[in-house]
Amino acid sequence: MDSDNQREDGHNASPIWVSDRPESEQTAAAKPSAPTSTYAPVERASVRSLLQQPRFRRLRNRLIVGVAVGLVVGFLAHDWRVGVTAGVIAAILEAVYRARSNSSVPAWRRTSVAERRTEAQLRKLERNGYRTLHARAIPDSEAQIDHLVVGPTGIYAVDSEKWDKRLPVRVQMGKKLFHGPFDMKARLTEAKWEASQASELITKAFGREVSVVPSLAIYGPPVPWKVMTIRGVDVYQGDRARRWITKRERALTDTEIDRIFDIAGQVLPARYGED
Repeated sequence: MDSDNQREDGHNASPIWVSDRPESEQTAAAKPSAPTSTYAPVERASVRSLLQQPRFRRLRNRLIVGVAVGLVVGFLAHDWRVGVTAGVIAAILEAVYRARSNSSVPAWRRTSVAERRTEAQLRKLERNGYRTLHARAIPDSEAQIDHLVVGPTGIYAVDSEKWDKRLPVRVQMGKKLFHGPFDMKARLTEAKWEASQASELITKAFGREVSVVPSLAIYGPPVPWKVMTIRGVDVYQGDRARRWITKRERALTDTEIDRIFDIAGQVLPARYGED
């Protein structure tokens, strides 16, 4: 681990300022034919096709669960009323379980546990003048900034990481980050590039140079330091995200915060579309 003395926030400078099909050929001498219907035949739904629908499969499974539980409990209790009650309760519990385990939101649009934990922290900063954009795409790439924060102390790109807690987090010579045996250089490079792209886009529209500070908020394994800058990226325990942002000196006015936030929302589109 690098023994060089660093500020707790990991920085030595301020974060800112710096068929149709072709028609058949018709013959002129075509014989008149009997009139035909212009309506397309309607395919009738069969019972089998209806039963294959997801909604009917769920109802079928719920019915099976309820009947099975009702029969078993009724037989054991020697009371059909108890069995019916147990069957109804089992069906209700199955419905509740399905409702909680399934989501109408596609899996690729759901935020990770780590992102939700960071979002909860950042939400508490709103009363202090901070504003946050979540899941912002870098144009013409597959990269994404999980959380872009604009506030009194500057602009920050926070990527939330959920790592295997069984593998330790360590650093070598202040330049190499490891998660167990895995070198996380690629992840650091990606986070730094995302922030630099955001900085360039915002600077161009803002008309004045600004800096976006990149970071990795790690959840899972313990991080044996408070904040350390590794390859230009601040790395810290996930639950320190809020403190990491607020410890710096004020760098932006309220007017600048509002303008930069609006610009960021335009130049960094939402990854999954606006809600």
